[in-house]
Amino acid sequence: MAIMTLAQAQENFLAAMETLRSSKVRSALTVLGIVIGVSSVISMAAIIQGLNKFVQNKVESLGSRTYFLTRFPPGMDPAHMPERIRTRRYLEYNYADFIRQAAPDVQIVTTVGTRGFFFGDSNLITSGNHSVEKVIVRGAEPEYTDAIPLFAIERGRFISAFDQQHGRPVVVLGAAISESLFPTTDAVGKTVRINGGAYEVIGVFEHDQGLFLGPGVDIFAIIPLSNFKKQYPEAKELVMLFTVPKNVNIELAQGEVIQAMRRLRRVPADKGNDFELSSPDFLSNLWNQLTGALVILTTVISSIGLLVGGIGVMNIMLISVTERTQEIGVRKAIGARRADIRLQFLLEAVILTLVGGTIGILIGSGISTLVRALAPSIPATLSYLWVSIGFGISVGVGLFFGYYPANVAANLDPIDCLRYE
Repeated sequence: MAIMTLAQAQENFLAAMETLRSSKVRSALTVLGIVIGVSSVISMAAIIQGLNKFVQNKVESLGSRTYFLTRFPPGMDPAHMPERIRTRRYLEYNYADFIRQAAPDVQIVTTVGTRGFFFGDSNLITSGNHSVEKVIVRGAEPEYTDAIPLFAIERGRFISAFDQQHGRPVVVLGAAISESLFPTTDAVGKTVRINGGAYEVIGVFEHDQGLFLGPGVDIFAIIPLSNFKKQYPEAKELVMLFTVPKNVNIELAQGEVIQAMRRLRRVPADKGNDFELSSPDFLSNLWNQLTGALVILTTVISSIGLLVGGIGVMNIMLISVTERTQEIGVRKAIGARRADIRLQFLLEAVILTLVGGTIGILIGSGISTLVRALAPSIPATLSYLWVSIGFGISVGVGLFFGYYPANVAANLDPIDCLRYE
């Protein structure tokens, strides 16, 4: 087995660089496919990794052990559901009290009512000459912010037990609503009109523009659930939330809630649930389905680029073998072995693809930096793993597509090489 010395490796490296320099345009066009393939892999991996972290942070902010009870499966359009699901009965306001008694392993059980554009409702909040239309009015109980930490108070306070007990006309505003209605003053303590009714602003939430899959806290206005029930009796689409303590088995707690719901809704033993139990993970699952298509698209684009680049490498190496036939003959005449010739041309192919891979990695890194600068909430970062994968792909393409030309060069007959014109 042939072993290449450091001097031989350096000589082959310089020969490879000289080949690249002698045909700059041809070499540039050859590595272009490698650049496109590697840069698309690197940039998309960085962006998807950043988006995954962003989505995961959102899911955690919804409560890692918070679960939802709804009439319909989350994220689905009722118009496209089977009739047996579309005709399910609404959840009721009194369910929460029953579940608190029937499910001892559950910590928080709370109900929310929502009036939003996705239900075909319109809301208007005004203060003086300022008004906001595209808002979501939600009725909630004091435990709501404990169940969903995403709704964090920046100023003032949240709804209290006293507010809920007496159905007081108080409201906690999203930051965007607060800034629109009170651009120069603090909203806390001021009075706003929600769909014509007067409400005192008792708090303002921290900024949250939301996930691209749904609205953020910024456009929510939350009032006591008791007041919501009184003002909007037609808003029957309720959602229930419950939390499971860390020291309690999740399946056990969920089983208690499911059994309580089935008794409440008088579901026969041989029938399936006529409600849905879900966790914030449904956002992650939905996002994974969306990114799956992106991954496939990126793989196709990068594969085409790498294939074109690899064929280009093979082509330029075969041309190089033809142009340097006499050189190969001279090297063999003075003692170069087949393995030496093969290693020399393989090294040239690998250097060619490494140049393309390095440029691709730099472009991919630049794209991820640009994305991070334009959208700070998406922490697109180029990890060492993907840099290593980029280099690995480059070397792999060079070895795979460079072996045939290198083998052709190694098997040339030295006598025929010296006679070649």
